[in-house]
Formats: sequence, structure tokens, C-alpha cells
Amino acid sequence: MSAPNKKKILNDPVYGFITIPTELLFDLVEHPYFQRLRRIKQMGLADYIYPGALHTRFHHALGAMHLMGQAMQTLQSKGHRISDAECEAAQIAILLHDIGHGPFSHVLECCLLDSVSHEDISLILMHELNQQFDGRLSLAIRMFDGTYERPFFHQLTSSQLDMDRMDYLNRDGYYTGVAEGAIGADRIIKMLDLVDDQLVVEEKGVLSIENFLNARRLMYWQVYLHKTSICCESMLVQILRRARFLIRQGERVFAPDAFYLFLHDSVTMDAFRSDRNYLNAFTQLDDHDIWSCIKQWSLHDDPVLSTVSQMLLNRRLFKIMLSTEPFAGELVRELEDQLHRSGLSDDELSYFLVEGQATNAAYMPSGDRINIKLKSGKVIDIADASDLSNIQVLTNIVRRYYVCWAKDLKGIGKSVSW
Repeated sequence: MSAPNKKKILNDPVYGFITIPTELLFDLVEHPYFQRLRRIKQMGLADYIYPGALHTRFHHALGAMHLMGQAMQTLQSKGHRISDAECEAAQIAILLHDIGHGPFSHVLECCLLDSVSHEDISLILMHELNQQFDGRLSLAIRMFDGTYERPFFHQLTSSQLDMDRMDYLNRDGYYTGVAEGAIGADRIIKMLDLVDDQLVVEEKGVLSIENFLNARRLMYWQVYLHKTSICCESMLVQILRRARFLIRQGERVFAPDAFYLFLHDSVTMDAFRSDRNYLNAFTQLDDHDIWSCIKQWSLHDDPVLSTVSQMLLNRRLFKIMLSTEPFAGELVRELEDQLHRSGLSDDELSYFLVEGQATNAAYMPSGDRINIKLKSGKVIDIADASDLSNIQVLTNIVRRYYVCWAKDLKGIGKSVSW
């Protein structure tokens, strides 16, 4: 019986044909941990605003792996010594960089776990896979966590100019139809080089980097932090917050066992590391668990849980206001009075009136800088290399305050009318 062909070619709508180049990468793609990413959308609830935004973390991870392969070829073509083992490890590191995402990705990161990031879980799962694959992921893990002695591998995996960002900007722009997300990743990758094993961009790539940073800023405020996205995500968080409250009060609330565990318990990093039940349960969770629960919860006897669940299911969204300054107390009190007149108690109010803030900076020179290599060989920061004044502006943290609330609420639970 012949061995299966593990060198697959996939047809990707963004890049065309992409290749899974090694058997180990194929086996990782086939693993249940990675296949779970098929069931987690890349952009959470963004399809409520951009109906085409239905692509998954699975798509994104494969696309980032493809770009990493291109980056390896570019650097090798410029005379840099990169072994086949390093090429494979770099592609493994970026392939698995999002494997620790839970349902709805960033939206519920604060709700399911107690101060545990998806990067932390990705690293735990990579170590778990390393045991299953007899230590063959050790080099990839060192690249992922930044302990490998050649820092450019970590920079390609996690920095302000990594393959993660290059893929998600291109891919998210494609699926949302927002043309501003297009960044010319091919050209940027062709301009990559190394100086002392640090990632740099050749001087002739400055315009492409400027476009990349501007695209990132536009995508954040037009897509990722779109006011309706903020509103949808706030509603989802309130639904889970109410379900967790009821469960901890001893109420009967439907949830699959794996999901129920995280609603019932407060799971810290120490607990996640020490109790394997949490790891096993987490790797079973995906978006479908959340939606199936929300459908059930829309019929629950608790009027708060059922009302917000019904509203999100049927896209009857909270209203939202944005401001560059904190909202005046008088405005918030007026909204509270409106909701009180709808029949809400003080305890119920916080589920229907949410305040917060969103922040973004397109480029942070205090972090991992984007370095430009001049024709003279000198290396300088992109903010100093660019002749565009707005590059300096992009380094500023932009902050937007928001308040969202259930407007025209005529009562709660099954008696809600619109």
C-alpha cells in the first residue's frame, strides 16, 4: 500500500495556489487542534457589518504560513544562510501562532479565562504538540517565544511587520470588500533583508511600508473597531456575563460540558497549566458552541439573558455613541433613566448600558521597530526614513470612548417589542 501524499497544494482566494511543503506541516494541519480553527471565524461578529467576513482562523493561518515560505525564499536569495530545518520551523511557528484562540477570538478572551491570553495558550498547545511529535517542534517553539539566537525568525512571527499582520490585512480586506486593506505583501516581502540577523526593509520599500501602516490604521477604524462591531461585541460579552452570573447563582443554564466548565470556574494561567481538564475542554470549544447556547438562552426564563440573546440573534443591536472625550455624567444618567423607565432594575441595568474605550496606534516605535536599510548600509527607523509627516502621526495612540445601550426597550424577556 503506497504512502499518502502529504505535499498538498491548496487553492486560496487571496494568493492563488499555496503549498503545504513538508510532511510535518501537513500532519500539523491535519491535527484536531488545528482543524478546530475551521470553526472559529477570523473576525468574530464582523459579518454583522460586512456580510462577506466569514473566513476562519484556519484560512488565516495557512495564508501566514504561505507568506513565511515566501519570506524564507527571499532571504535565502539574498545570500543569507537559512537551513531547511529553520525554514520548516519558521513556517510551523506562524502556522500555529493562533492555535490558542478561543471562540470568537479576541472578543471573548476576557470572558472565558482570567488574564490568560491566546498567545499563552498557543504556547501551551505547541508544547503539547511537541510531545506528540517527539520533539520536532522544539525549534519552532524557540522562534515563537523569542528564545532562538537568530531574532529575525521571531520578528517574522510576531512584530510590527510580521507575516501574521500581512496576511490578516490582505485577507480581511478581501473578505470585507474594504479595498484599503490591500498592502502589497509580495512587494514588502521582496524588500526584506537582514542586518546582524535583525529584520530590515530595503530603502526602496519605504513607500510599501507607508502603505502598510496606513492600511492598518484604516482597517482598524473602518473594520476592527467599527462602531457596530464594538456594539455587537459588547452585547456578546454581556450575554456571557449574565450566563456566568446565573450559573454561579445555582441557576440551570444550558451549555455543553466543555463550555460550562469555563462559565462555572474562574480559570487562571496556573489552573490552566496544572489541570489538564481545562486544556482538554478548551480544545473542544469553537464558535458553534457559543451560538448554540445563545439560541437556547434566547428562550431562558431569565429575562435579561433571553432578551439580549434574542436581540443579538435577530440583529436588534444596541445603539452606540462614540467620542474623543469621556462622556459627561449627565448623558449617562439620562440613559440610565430611560432604561429604568423601561422596567429595568439597578441590577439589570449594566447588561443594557455599556461604557468603554477603544484604542489603536498604527505604529509603535517604542516596541519592535520597523527598520529601513539605506543604500549606504545605515539602518534607521521607518518614522525617520519616511518623508511623510503622517508617519509620525501614526505613532500616536488614538482613543475613542463609547457608550452603547438598548434603545426603545419596552420590557424584557418574551414581552420585548420593537
